[in-house]
Amino acid sequence: LGNDTAKAILIRQPELQDSFLPEIGAVVSAACLAHDLGNPPFGHSGERAISTFFSEGKGLRLKEYLTDKQWQDLVHFEGNANAFRLLTHQFKGRRKGGFAMTYSTLASIVKYPFSSSLAEDRLKFGFFTSEEDTFQCIATELGLLKLNDTPLRYARHPLVFLVEAADDICYQIMDIEDAHKLKIVTTEETKDLLLSYFDEERQKHIHHTFDIVSDVNEQIAYLRSSVIGLLINECVSVFLNNEEDILTGTFQVSLIERISDRASIAYQRCAKIAIEKIYCSKEVLDVELAGFRIITTLLDLMIDAVISPEKVYSQLLINRVSGQYDINYV
Repeated sequence: LGNDTAKAILIRQPELQDSFLPEIGAVVSAACLAHDLGNPPFGHSGERAISTFFSEGKGLRLKEYLTDKQWQDLVHFEGNANAFRLLTHQFKGRRKGGFAMTYSTLASIVKYPFSSSLAEDRLKFGFFTSEEDTFQCIATELGLLKLNDTPLRYARHPLVFLVEAADDICYQIMDIEDAHKLKIVTTEETKDLLLSYFDEERQKHIHHTFDIVSDVNEQIAYLRSSVIGLLINECVSVFLNNEEDILTGTFQVSLIERISDRASIAYQRCAKIAIEKIYCSKEVLDVELAGFRIITTLLDLMIDAVISPEKVYSQLLINRVSGQYDINYV
């Protein structure tokens, strides 16, 4: 997606050949690999488990020790913000700069460039209070448009839209394929969902391929890759058509929300099936429930160990923590 966008811009503006543009593909690829590093086990369910532990559970006892901003970070725990922290934080005994990634790559993973105090009504945010200064430094160096001082809010880095689009494309389409493998969605329904992205002529070509490739899983994999290719082209077009608004910080929606009608209808059908059949399936819910119990239990044990280090079990837990983590850090 990043490479295709850069190539299209260079065709339109060849004078930019010696600029940063040829590196866009590498930056977007790195950002895509890095942006989910901060997600806890069990994904979004794990995020909810952490938030609920502090907003409704035993974690409430810590509120008096924290500032309001720090508390908001916890009760609206966000994997994207945690990824930014992991990538930039200097852990004990390690070099400054965390993973030492380029500013452009770091800015490209921050889909929500504002602080947790703006996370009301379940809005996401991009960095914890502890990394506000780091993000401000990056934003200033890159010239990101500041929308608000208090609470801190910036316009997105343009490449965020490409990273977000890649994520939207992959998780939606891969979820359908995975649901087929788990027999949550039938083969017929899966084919119908994915074929609906294409016009009649392209569907005929795909059915011809099915005559050659008889294995059902390979047929679905072929369909999946074809849909991803189509959506990449769609998102490149949306980016190019809205380039000026994206660069000035006035483009306010995701690229996937502006794709063509046929692709958009097909995408929404997949999203509807995911909500109605996949995310609420017994297999998925069983994992989420188990994850909720595991995460809350671990949080309770580890926090108790820090608050009451004199206990024998607390010492065992503390000694088990890697030396790069400073449990005395606030």
